Amino acid sequence: MARLSVNVDHVATLRQARGIDEPDPVWAAVLAEKAGADGIIVHLREDRRHIQDRDLKVLRQVIKGRLNMEMASTEEMIGIASMVGPDICTLVPERRQELTTEGGLDVKTNLEHIKDTVAQLNEANIPVSLFIDPEAEQVKAAHMAGAQVVELHTGAYANAKSEKDLRRNLDAIEDAARLAAKLKIRVAAGHGLNLRNTPPLLNMPEIEEYSIGHSIVARAVFVGFEQAVAEMLNLVRQSAPPRPPEPPKRRL
Repeated sequence: MARLSVNVDHVATLRQARGIDEPDPVWAAVLAEKAGADGIIVHLREDRRHIQDRDLKVLRQVIKGRLNMEMASTEEMIGIASMVGPDICTLVPERRQELTTEGGLDVKTNLEHIKDTVAQLNEANIPVSLFIDPEAEQVKAAHMAGAQVVELHTGAYANAKSEKDLRRNLDAIEDAARLAAKLKIRVAAGHGLNLRNTPPLLNMPEIEEYSIGHSIVARAVFVGFEQAVAEMLNLVRQSAPPRPPEPPKRRL
């Protein structure tokens, strides 16, 4: 069954809005794990708009599951990751004026730079995931860069306004997931996912993990953090079993 990793950035966003020490994203992470979450995700941005260095360091000491550090591909972040030692780093694009990550990393255009970052993190014994749009060229570039995982950006699917756009984006995700699996790259998915739009993705056995934050935090306002995580976890664990391997082609 697929795993659920919970992004607690928006808990930190609420804290930073008042410039005080609550709500604490570390406590949210503890509650998420208590509810059964497989991992915790935080994005340490260059401008520190929500998650702070302290949060990352304390999370490394406190949580029992997998810690995923989202980060820009910069020397500063490579240094911090190497020092803290998250279980995996996800490289994401970062624009200072955006409210949230607006699209996938352009690995194809920045291949050599991304390849170097992946190598540096791998040298520090940190596997790397690349957050990319569900496009064949980006999946192939991620493979060339040496990434162990790709997280497929599901934002276009989540924001689709018509049935045609929904179907087109869903097909793109499935095609990208199958290609990644064929290239021996593990597959995750995330951005804009909630209890309503996640079910169609669960039919794609290549997707091993779902990265979900905003909808869980929003739901938690009404039902509590543990309950919100538990609801999403119960849904994600209904994912399809792994696809059986294709039989070898017979030679004529």
